[in-house]
Amino acid sequence: MLTVGLTGGMACGKTHVARELRRLGCYILEADEIGHEVMMPGHAAYEAIVAAFGAGILNQDGSIDRAALAARVFGKPAELETLNAIVHPAVHEEEIRRIKEISSRDPHAIIIHVAAILIESGAYKNVDKIIVVTCSREQQIERALHRARTSGANVNEAAIVARLENQMPLEKKKALADYVIDASGVEAETLRQTKIVWEDLKRQV
Repeated sequence: MLTVGLTGGMACGKTHVARELRRLGCYILEADEIGHEVMMPGHAAYEAIVAAFGAGILNQDGSIDRAALAARVFGKPAELETLNAIVHPAVHEEEIRRIKEISSRDPHAIIIHVAAILIESGAYKNVDKIIVVTCSREQQIERALHRARTSGANVNEAAIVARLENQMPLEKKKALADYVIDASGVEAETLRQTKIVWEDLKRQV
């Protein structure tokens, strides 16, 4: 079994690369999806989040309004640290559970952890290899704007730039990478690089 962290900056193309790795036969663990799951009522992080941030972050059905929670902690390091201290351990425990389940079925599995803050959270220390997906800053802004328009989100360029300013620079992430996939070109080129990485990973399991 091989565990691999997949990360990069906002709108660099992590999801696209993960989709191709899944198609090639890798197992994908999405940190965002697991994070959403552990925040649901009855799951590991729910009660602690409500206790820390109050009922004002809840929807009418009692679920956590993730947009309201994100707005609450944005630009507030202390509150963000509180949230991360609740969510990250819960996500890590769930990932461990899933890894054990996968490895029991497939000892030669390649398990890909997709996480935007793989480096920042320290989770990169728990994987065997690291893939960083990159593109230019201009492309990040353009792609993030397109994604926001497509989803109907009310996000402008200034908000995206502000988020980018709060993220670890891609150059620092690349310094820790075992593999770098440059997703600034056409789709076929990104897929070509992804397959090369996959072939190298296969040789190691």
